[in-house]
Amino acid sequence: MQAFVYKSLRRQGSYLYLARRDDFSTVPEPVLAPLGRLEFVLEFALTADRRLAQADPAVVRRNLTDRGFHLQVPPTMPDPMVDG
Repeated sequence: MQAFVYKSLRRQGSYLYLARRDDFSTVPEPVLAPLGRLEFVLEFALTADRRLAQADPAVVRRNLTDRGFHLQVPPTMPDPMVDG
């Protein structure tokens, strides 16, 4: 599975992973809007043995498969994808 990563230019440390490059159609507006402008930073193969610095690769793969995207926010920010 390929992952396409974009960094938020508004929210430092926030990254949006997409299952398809430049396909933001799967990201709900309430998730996308606060990120502001996004800049493409990386494409990589997200394999089962791939390690990620700040995210659980199994969770990222599941979110990409189920939702088409995964949002990574700094640990000090509330995750808008988690019901609180």
